[in-house]
Amino acid sequence: MIGRVCGLYFSPCGNVEKTVRAMGSAAAARLGVAAEYADVTLPAARQGAYRYGPDALVFVGAPVYAGRVPNKIAPFFRENVRGAGALAVPVVCFGNRSFDNALAELFSILRQNGFTVPAAAALPTEHSFTKALAPDRPTAEDLAEAAAFAARLAERCARGESVPALDPARVPGDGSAPYYTPLGTDGKPAVFLKAVPAVDGARCVGCGTCAGLCPMGSVDRADPAKMNGVCIKCHACIRKCPAGARTFTDPAFLSHRTMLEQNYARPAEALYIQ
Repeated sequence: MIGRVCGLYFSPCGNVEKTVRAMGSAAAARLGVAAEYADVTLPAARQGAYRYGPDALVFVGAPVYAGRVPNKIAPFFRENVRGAGALAVPVVCFGNRSFDNALAELFSILRQNGFTVPAAAALPTEHSFTKALAPDRPTAEDLAEAAAFAARLAERCARGESVPALDPARVPGDGSAPYYTPLGTDGKPAVFLKAVPAVDGARCVGCGTCAGLCPMGSVDRADPAKMNGVCIKCHACIRKCPAGARTFTDPAFLSHRTMLEQNYARPAEALYIQ
């Protein structure tokens, strides 16, 4: 019997959070319980373990980076998110290109960690690199569709139906496949692994917002132009800078962004499996 509905998500720019909360709220409403959420975007939230028992239905969300779960975050999901027979739904959000192997990867992690996985979803949302791809998604219609998907699963639980695990063959992708190789406008690999946001000193007011938002804790609080660790290109510091003082200027990164805009502007479709 499901007595808890939970959402757990890594969401630097907020779109995964919107999606998981829409699903969790709909499922909780159908089951007559309050939804519980765990935002694991910031480093401090990823220090502890998250464990769910057989009375829980958990929506687990992550963005798609290079066709997979972000490589700096996947170890957290593998090591810290455990289910002793809980139901879990992997939810991935991709920037209009493709979710590639991310859904299969998150599905596999949850299965290996003791969850029963009866459903899965992949949704296109506005790309963190550019507003030209899936602009303003998830829309109200997208969120309503996601909520309806979750409510259908909750309805099965409410009726006491058996909710079997998904056949892995139904989940597209290979969770152990290589990461997608970013390409530039010339069709060649665009190498920008070490690129970091540039800071416009004339605009930066030193408010520290960027440091507080960095999911890797890499932005120096005393000097926002300095990075003390890895940059995963999540764009949280760029999208949410109140002064618009941060941007990427790396030529390889800009070439890749242009390539995406030129080739993946068509509206991508969501995938729901249950």
